[in-house]
Amino acid sequence: MPPTGEDAVDVNAEKAMLYYSDAYQKLYNRRPKDLRALDDGWVIVNGARMRVTELEMLTTQLQHEYKRDTDQRRSIVNRLLKWFKQN
Repeated sequence: MPPTGEDAVDVNAEKAMLYYSDAYQKLYNRRPKDLRALDDGWVIVNGARMRVTELEMLTTQLQHEYKRDTDQRRSIVNRLLKWFKQN
């Protein structure tokens, strides 16, 4: 039986914090300093209080930034490989 009410909010907050922590670590190669759940769908992230939905949006931004960064690195490596093949 899925959690309901306050339990569902807690599970949602825990899941959002897990996804955020993973995205943050991939992008910055370190864990977030301050990440904890509060009551009623609120969390603390690096000293800032925000709603779980805001944390989910922030996580999406971090994931997008990570993807852009890796795509950029891949492009540079591919250009270098092409250049070495020509010479």
